[in-house]
Amino acid sequence: MGLLAIGTPLEWPEAKKHVDHVREWGIEQLLAIWRRAKGKERDVLLWGDEVEYLVVAVEDSDRDVKLSLRQADILESLARDEGLRNQGGCVPDLQLVARVADPPPIFHPEFGRFMLEATPGKPWGIGFKDLLDVEHNMKWRRIIAKEHMVSNEYPITLTTFPRLGTKNAICPSFPVSGERLRSQFLPDEIANPHIRFPTLAANIRSRRGRKVEINVPIFKDENTASPFKDPTVDYDLHKWPEDDDVRNGAAKDDHIYMDAMAFGMGSCCLQITFQAKNITEGRRLYDQLSPLGPIMLALTAATPIYKGFLADTDVRWDQISRAVDDRTPEELGEVPLKNDRWRVPKSRYASNSTYISQDPRLRKEYMDPELTVDEDLKKRLIEGGMDDLLATHFAHLFIRDPIVIFAEDLRELDLNKTDHFENLQSTNWQHMRFKPPPPDKDTGWRVEFRPMEIQITDYENAAFSVFIVLVTRAILSFDLNFYIPIPLTTENMHTAHARNAVLDRKFFFRNDPLPPRPIRLNNGSASVSGTTIPTCHPSRPPTPPTPVGPVEDEYSLMTIDEIINGQPHDTGFPGLIPLVESYLNSMNVDVETRCELARYLDLIRKRASGQLWTGAKWIREFVRTHAEYQGDSVVGPGLCYDLVRAVEEITRLEGKEGGLGKEMFRAESK
Repeated sequence: MGLLAIGTPLEWPEAKKHVDHVREWGIEQLLAIWRRAKGKERDVLLWGDEVEYLVVAVEDSDRDVKLSLRQADILESLARDEGLRNQGGCVPDLQLVARVADPPPIFHPEFGRFMLEATPGKPWGIGFKDLLDVEHNMKWRRIIAKEHMVSNEYPITLTTFPRLGTKNAICPSFPVSGERLRSQFLPDEIANPHIRFPTLAANIRSRRGRKVEINVPIFKDENTASPFKDPTVDYDLHKWPEDDDVRNGAAKDDHIYMDAMAFGMGSCCLQITFQAKNITEGRRLYDQLSPLGPIMLALTAATPIYKGFLADTDVRWDQISRAVDDRTPEELGEVPLKNDRWRVPKSRYASNSTYISQDPRLRKEYMDPELTVDEDLKKRLIEGGMDDLLATHFAHLFIRDPIVIFAEDLRELDLNKTDHFENLQSTNWQHMRFKPPPPDKDTGWRVEFRPMEIQITDYENAAFSVFIVLVTRAILSFDLNFYIPIPLTTENMHTAHARNAVLDRKFFFRNDPLPPRPIRLNNGSASVSGTTIPTCHPSRPPTPPTPVGPVEDEYSLMTIDEIINGQPHDTGFPGLIPLVESYLNSMNVDVETRCELARYLDLIRKRASGQLWTGAKWIREFVRTHAEYQGDSVVGPGLCYDLVRAVEEITRLEGKEGGLGKEMFRAESK
């Protein structure tokens, strides 16, 4: 969750007068961080995961399920729990949380009043014992959350509630078309009441000059109308000026139409944050993980339903991107520039547009030719001692306006705080985030991996978390190189949205991630599919040469299966799992630990090969084979109830003994 502050928020017409002021102060705070922390060293890598829950209220007697808007009550119950208080506390927004040896999980509010975020009570280390504790900790979090809900409420890990935006989908109920969201489908009360959230939604709409416009392609089943015209749209609503949007064509044929920030920021995801040993390692991880984002997005696909309709997409990313897109018609290129400074190619929630590592393998041909940068701010950063690459990165982020400005924060610049910097940093929601150390904590340079979809079970979420951690270890140990041109990663992110992209689409990926010559440290090497993989000491990687030759020869289109499991020929891509297994071989991991880690790698291996289904495929097939489904793309209330009940069962049983969801966990033997 982004920056939370308390104060008097400015509505957009007034806030707009101060955006340059906030940007300039944000740059000065960034330079203060840079001067303090550029030489900061950490001895070990730490990491953490963030799991987000939907809170649903189930009424079995009526076969009904709704989103429960009791986030605040649940957090207060957690904060009042004497046992949890004695362990140090678990709700930092409501209580002082003490540092103890074995703390309980931490719970935070999220944008939607029906959401909870949970993290481990302290960061994970790189030790293999920590990796094996993740799943247990995730299960513990869910148990604690459930214990502080009423008896018919459940914390489930679906990316979106299937009928969010339909009538009678939330409890308690409120009228739609409030002053902040001005949505046809959602009330203002859907959002967290903290003043930042409704102000963020209102100011995005106001800056944009119209409501956000989210159109998701409808899944065309045998009885789906063609053309499909979203039957939930009210073309006769005349309460706010923005109600003209739909009469001006905002709702597209053959698409599910949504009109509010909550349709995106009400989505749940799985995020992983890594603390690097220093800024150099952090920048390297940022770059090398970036091309993996679309691959992991497609592999974790879990979002085939919006607003009570089956969609022809499987993931959430572009929907969130549109839900917070504050670009004006000039910035979108719809009309010539007159009042705005530049055309902006992407929403502020988008794939990365920069590389930042001072890696000799980083070629200028990999950079985004459409990158927009505030040259004046970049110049100030360079004058302050920052190198060109990192200055370019932050000067790109700072082309955005700060959306929520508190009047109290404009009084004086405090270089021991980061409020103005975080105002911009925390509202640039790219699929990777590079996070400087906060001034008041013993924390290092961090990298946040943001694209993955939340999974139904804690087992799956632990598997994907552990996998990404092991990939980072392989990157650093083997000095891997995943660079491809940034526009190809952008294209891959769009490709990942296709229905069943994990099996049916190909993605641009680097052909050869390995160093050009074997480097034998740690007494040996490992072999993957006939390819020699050097084992390198992660603290002293060799200096790789700058690549030569046509960039186009460095990458090709591959399936997810080829990227995860490797290509069969000796000269092909070795595969992420074989690379991870070679890293584990080099570490002499004990047999018991290897067996436990193999459970996770096997899940990912088989999801990539198609032997196991993604969550998106399972949900889609559950709907299409349900007795109440009419083949018309509609997910009705009773079907939604049965789906949520099935998800709750899968959360507990994980498809065991031939139960629901087995297609996601156990391959049929041949």
